[in-house]
Amino acid sequence: MQTFHGMTPLIDHLNALAGGLFIVAALGIVATRQVRACLKFFIFQSISLAASAFLLGARPFSVHLMAVGVINLVTKVIFLPWLLGRLVREEVYTRREINQVLSIPASLLLALLLTVAAYFFCLPWLKAAHIMGAPRINLPVGLAGLLLGAYTLANRREAVPQLLGLLAMENGAFFAGIAIAPDLPLIAEVALAFDLLVFIFVVGVLTRAVHERVGTTAVGALNSLREEGHQ
Repeated sequence: MQTFHGMTPLIDHLNALAGGLFIVAALGIVATRQVRACLKFFIFQSISLAASAFLLGARPFSVHLMAVGVINLVTKVIFLPWLLGRLVREEVYTRREINQVLSIPASLLLALLLTVAAYFFCLPWLKAAHIMGAPRINLPVGLAGLLLGAYTLANRREAVPQLLGLLAMENGAFFAGIAIAPDLPLIAEVALAFDLLVFIFVVGVLTRAVHERVGTTAVGALNSLREEGHQ
């Protein structure tokens, strides 16, 4: 952990701010019902992740962390909204999601409990690894983001919010990973970004096809699909 020595208090505070905004965005993904707003919260979360990577990579300078920030900005903030806009019909984004497993108040309460649990779960790890300074905030925030993304994936009924929940899990894993393994090889980051874009493309195509066939992207409506000619 010697690479983290010399962190200035300003970087500590700015990284803590990025972590706080990351959690706020994760809670927004959990709470919002409109698909477009859910996408905006995800973009905001990805910007917070990129900001944390830039801050941790500034002192001492790390090409790998700077690459993580750039890759997140390009793939999740710029290219992902453009790709989904091309693959998914406009009415999908403007519609409000009515059906969820749990209500919004119950979801926010559970999300709060998951966030607090992530913090206490990470305390022994932080003490054992002797992580100090700005990276100390990344591990609990990243774990909380991963748990909140998993909850979003399980709670939502629309295909696009479920996709964003899965990508939010990946954001949480990266937010924690840039503190645990700041020198992650660049080839791994590029490969993951490429796989992510392929996955988004496939899900977008399937979502559009389902919407054209069924008239909705609600997962519960997929049981209405039947084979042609089936009596």
